[in-house]
Order: sequence, then C-alpha cells, then structure tokens
Amino acid sequence: MIILIGGSSHVGKTLLAQKLMERLKIPYLSLDHLKMMFIRCRLTDLTVEDDYKMRYFLWPYAAELIKTTIENDQNMIVEGCYIPSEWRDRFDAEYLKDIRCFFITMSEDYLRNNFDKLSEYANAIERRIDDELNLERLINCSREFKEECGEHDIPVLEITDRYDIDEITERALKLIGK
Repeated sequence: MIILIGGSSHVGKTLLAQKLMERLKIPYLSLDHLKMMFIRCRLTDLTVEDDYKMRYFLWPYAAELIKTTIENDQNMIVEGCYIPSEWRDRFDAEYLKDIRCFFITMSEDYLRNNFDKLSEYANAIERRIDDELNLERLINCSREFKEECGEHDIPVLEITDRYDIDEITERALKLIGK
C-alpha cells in the first residue's frame, strides 16, 4: 500500500508520516528531500521558492517511484506539499487500487488562533533552515488545498480546534482504512 499525505506547509505532514511509519512499520519519503536532491544536483533551475512549479516538476518522478514500489509489492508513505490534486492522472487502475491519499489542512480560525505554535513545532521532525512563516500565505494555501481536494474527490483531514498528533493519527488511519 502507498499512503500519500499532501497539504500545505506547516500542517504536520512529516510528523504524521513519522507517526504512521512507527505505527504501520512502513517507511516514508518526504518529497522535500527529493526536491533538495534535484536542486543540489542542479537537475533543475527551480529553487526552494518555486513551490508551485516544483510540485509539477517533482510529481512525475515521485509517481514512477510509487509505481516501482507497488510493482515490488512494497509499502511506502509519501508526504509533501508537492503532491498535486491531479495525482491520480499518473496512474492506471492497477496502481490506484494500492494507493490511499488524503490531504491535511488547517482552518483559518485554527491558524489565526495558533500561529505562534506553528513556529514552535516547525522543527518537530526535521530541522528547517530559514523558515519564515507568513500567516496569510498559510491560510490561503490551506484554503486552496481544501478547495482542490473538493474538486478532485480527495479526503481532507482538517485541523480545526486543536492539534493532537495521536488523535490526528487515528483519524488518518480511518481515512486509509486501517
């Protein structure tokens, strides 16, 4: 099984992937690492600032990695803001049956009331370098991801009132049928 966790920056995708990895004993791949590989090897002229373009640059590579994982009857969690809402377009039905996908978003109220906590927990799993948060950008990104999920029939795990990783992990397990 492949579990795709998409959504905007700072919603807890990597932390959730880590918790699911521990619970399900499935490795995970952060698309941020794949992004940095392409940038550092100069296999793209895109930069860390080119999030939207990077999503469509990275996804074909990630999709082929996912196909290979399925063909080898292996499991993997893939997380990142670089999973496009049209992710299904890269897969035939034989692959889609083995993929579960959901996106994480945060409500505008949650973001406004807990913005200070986002900085506090930004390094919960990985050390972020020069990580400057912009509240309005986070609100817009979460809203856009949620709208895209509605358009593409992707389940959304929305954080609205509190961030409890154990509760979020249980909600995610239900979304993927575990």
